[in-house]
Parts: sequence; C-alpha cells; structure tokens
Amino acid sequence: MSNETFGSVWDAIENTAAEAENMKLRSALMMALEQHIRTKGWTQTEAARRLGVTQPRISDLLRGKINLFGLDTLVNMVTAAGLHVEMQVHELEPA
Repeated sequence: MSNETFGSVWDAIENTAAEAENMKLRSALMMALEQHIRTKGWTQTEAARRLGVTQPRISDLLRGKINLFGLDTLVNMVTAAGLHVEMQVHELEPA
C-alpha cells in the first residue's frame, strides 16, 4: 500500500495530469449545472428544454455520468442555463 497523497481524486485515478485536469473541469461544470437545476426547481424535462438537450441527457448529468460529457458540451449547457464560465491558468506548485 502506498502512502502517496494527491490533490484530488482525479489526480489519483487518471493516468496523466492532462486527463486529471480535464476531469476536474468537467466535474466542476457538472456540479454547477446540477446545483443550478435543483436551485431553479426544474424538472428534467424542463431542464432539457432550457439547455437544448434531451431529458435522458439531463438524467445522465444528474447521475454524474461524467464520461458521457465533454468540455464543449458542458460549456454549451452552462451557457444555455444562463451561467458564465471563468477559467484560471497558473503554474503548478513544485512537488
């Protein structure tokens, strides 16, 4: 058993740093969308209509099926929800 520590679960389970970063961004967008849908009290059908996707797609989102969503799709859905995405890029801290 390793005593290695990680900054996030994605760092621990993904094969590369790039894959981990992609998953972190996707999960953050999915969580923001889920929270927005719940805060607005939208049904899955209403959320699908407002976000321009199908109801099964909203079901996948709410069930956390992250592998079914790419960054482009999630950014489009966030924008359709009336939300704004900001991104920060900075150098990694040395280990």
